[in-house]
Amino acid sequence: MWLRRWTRRKRREEGGGRREERGERTEDGGGRREEGGGRRRRRRRRRRREERRRRRRGEGAGTGPWSRIPPPPPTEAQLAKRAQLPPVESKPSTEDVLHALLPPREWIEEGKHYSQYVSSGPATRLDVIQLQEALDHRLMERQARETGICPVREELYSQCFDELIRQVTINCPERGLLLLRVRDEIRMSIAAYQTLYQSSVTFGTRKQLQSEQGKAETEQLIAEHEEQKKQREARVVELKNKCEAIERRESERRAVDERKRKDLGDRVLEAPAAAPRFVPQEPRL
Repeated sequence: MWLRRWTRRKRREEGGGRREERGERTEDGGGRREEGGGRRRRRRRRRRREERRRRRRGEGAGTGPWSRIPPPPPTEAQLAKRAQLPPVESKPSTEDVLHALLPPREWIEEGKHYSQYVSSGPATRLDVIQLQEALDHRLMERQARETGICPVREELYSQCFDELIRQVTINCPERGLLLLRVRDEIRMSIAAYQTLYQSSVTFGTRKQLQSEQGKAETEQLIAEHEEQKKQREARVVELKNKCEAIERRESERRAVDERKRKDLGDRVLEAPAAAPRFVPQEPRL
């Protein structure tokens, strides 16, 4: 350990003059860092000199970070190797968006195929008022219910909502797409509720049939239990009467026995008074 310290101190003393001339610190760790920084600066200077020589010789652009000469233009072979970028797709038109949101109606009449597309004309305030009046007139004409579940009212309001989506999509396709998502979500919710209602009705019907099938057996079992109850009640009454008769008979027998015992006791008491006296005789010699 002391040998290492002595060697370091000797090296610092030998190289102290040179570091002082360069204006560097004489501390142990600081001198090493400054020496490393000097090496990096010398490397950068060497690279710059090499770049300048290449520029003078006309060898082309350097590869270092200080080179400012633009690279040579690409050759035809390099251009051919480059992949061709796909053409930029144009924004879909309003009619395409309308046809995607509201598909055309198709039907066959008299052997001919017909297709009906939605109108792409913008709607005005008057068109909206006329749409409202037409909706009210159709509701009254088809006698739709005002409350509760009514398929007619649901169909008319669905058509009215589709017309509103068409009018909004013409002015702003993004808003029309959002309204279409809302409409689809509402329809999915209604379909889920319908499925749940149908399954609940089926479950209730099945349970009702099961209860009706077991109803006759339950009624028969109840009748049997009631008959057994009546028989047991009659048996209870019979046993009670029998018990009462036995108790009466036993009480009468006890009374007779008590009377006999009493008479016997009286006779025993009266017997000594009526019996002759016994006189003992002296024995003869």
